[in-house]
Amino acid sequence: MSSKNLLTISDLQVEAVSAQGRSLIIDNVSLNLKRGEVLGLIGESGAGKSTLGLAAAGFVKPGCRIIGGSILFDGSELVGMDRRSLETLRGARIAYVAQSASASFNPSFKLNDQCVETAVQHGLMSSSEARKRVQELFTEMMLPEPGLIGFRYPHQVSGGQLQRAMTAMAMVCRPDLIIFDEPTTALDVTTQVGVLASIRSIVEHYGTSAIYVTHDLAVVAQMAHRIMVMRNGKAVEEAPTREMLASPKQEYTKSLWAIRNFKTEERARPDEAPLMSVKNISALYGDFKVLDNITFDVPKARTVAIVGESGSGKSTLARVITGLLPLASGEVTFEAQPLPPQTSKRNRQQLQSIQMVHQYPDKAINPKQRIGDVIARPLRLYSGLRGQALKRRVCEILETLELDPKRMYDRFPHELSGGQKQRVCIGRALAASPKLIICDEVTSALDQVVAEGILKTLVNIQKNLGVSFVIITHDIGLVQAIADEVVVLKSGKIIEAGAKTQVLSPPFADYTQLLLSSTPEMDPDWLTNLLEARAGKRLTAQSA
Repeated sequence: MSSKNLLTISDLQVEAVSAQGRSLIIDNVSLNLKRGEVLGLIGESGAGKSTLGLAAAGFVKPGCRIIGGSILFDGSELVGMDRRSLETLRGARIAYVAQSASASFNPSFKLNDQCVETAVQHGLMSSSEARKRVQELFTEMMLPEPGLIGFRYPHQVSGGQLQRAMTAMAMVCRPDLIIFDEPTTALDVTTQVGVLASIRSIVEHYGTSAIYVTHDLAVVAQMAHRIMVMRNGKAVEEAPTREMLASPKQEYTKSLWAIRNFKTEERARPDEAPLMSVKNISALYGDFKVLDNITFDVPKARTVAIVGESGSGKSTLARVITGLLPLASGEVTFEAQPLPPQTSKRNRQQLQSIQMVHQYPDKAINPKQRIGDVIARPLRLYSGLRGQALKRRVCEILETLELDPKRMYDRFPHELSGGQKQRVCIGRALAASPKLIICDEVTSALDQVVAEGILKTLVNIQKNLGVSFVIITHDIGLVQAIADEVVVLKSGKIIEAGAKTQVLSPPFADYTQLLLSSTPEMDPDWLTNLLEARAGKRLTAQSA
């Protein structure tokens, strides 16, 4: 790490303008970033982490503006810099990895074409040189078939694979500064280990500076030299990573560290017919079988977690249950009645009874609708509410999810943080008063504080209303916190299934052990120790 600062932000102020008026979302924040240094930004959803990260590239979201302060990048002032000069820096010397890769890629172009674009446009490489570099990075990011995956369109790869492709795209030009905005949010724990190792290796090898925005404390412990804690647009505390983890000074920081022990009580399966049964279902993408003979039950007022790596078939299973993907064979029954395999053939009651919260809120919410209208639509459709009664119910749902109705009702999605948008998606599902909610990575975009609040909200909904949940996740901590039963998937097949105490207690199946060992811990040496242990096992196996 160099002693020279690459980035210096001084007394930065960023203002947001909305229908509710003006608000300061970055309030006199200052930071220094040295060459080769990684700074972790953590805090609650809406704390200003992503806004500060984007500001490091001289960029603010629509509806926002920089009203004070300075941003010096390698001696050049970004505040007030003309657009052409900024564009020569962005992509070439300052790169950005977004939280939602699926919302960032153009669905009309293949991955290769999009990944080489920046390097070619900046004149840094020829098209053939850039494609060669992209393939090398695809290999480093452990993408399957690195020589072929670039010829696929974004919709033809899993969410985790797409996120890794976006990370490779940012690294093509070997920038001086990379802003990582929750780059492993969409990744399963086994893939995350490899991606974190690759990011850390490349940053160290090329002396790249990085701002790593995340809500995952265990992840930031593996990546950052220093950590800055943010709250309500202000820097609450900053210290070297080991010092911060060992002895946080501010009460707010201590509260972030403490929120890791949420657990629900153990409950047996009820002695009654299950709410839903998945019976021997298989599904195809073209000629490729993505689900193979899947069978499990969802009991009434219980939570079933579907766990597995990216590409294991978890989200595909959700699409089959909701009727968005046709079955190749098998059957799904709901309240002992067969469910029509296609959404278009299900009646209103069946549609109302099963709701889904998608993984990517950016893709799931209409960007032209205000938040109040997003939640009001299922209420009008299924409950027939109108006028003031409709607005009161929308406000009640927003309050349940800790969203201020006065501030949120008339806002558009782009005015919300990623975590706030995810809660809006949960609210929309709740508005239908369903019997089953399928949550696809429901807390992946949420910080620790909000995630715990969401989990408590889901538990209370289940307790008070008897709603069942199917939780699709790669987060073993979430499974341990909220699940009653667990189904472990790999390559479209069930590896094991049963009560949580059975699946997540030793002796473990080999694949389940891999998932558990890949879950990050609040130890800065965890990733290094894990990689060394796995390298040792490989050497032992090879010598044997």
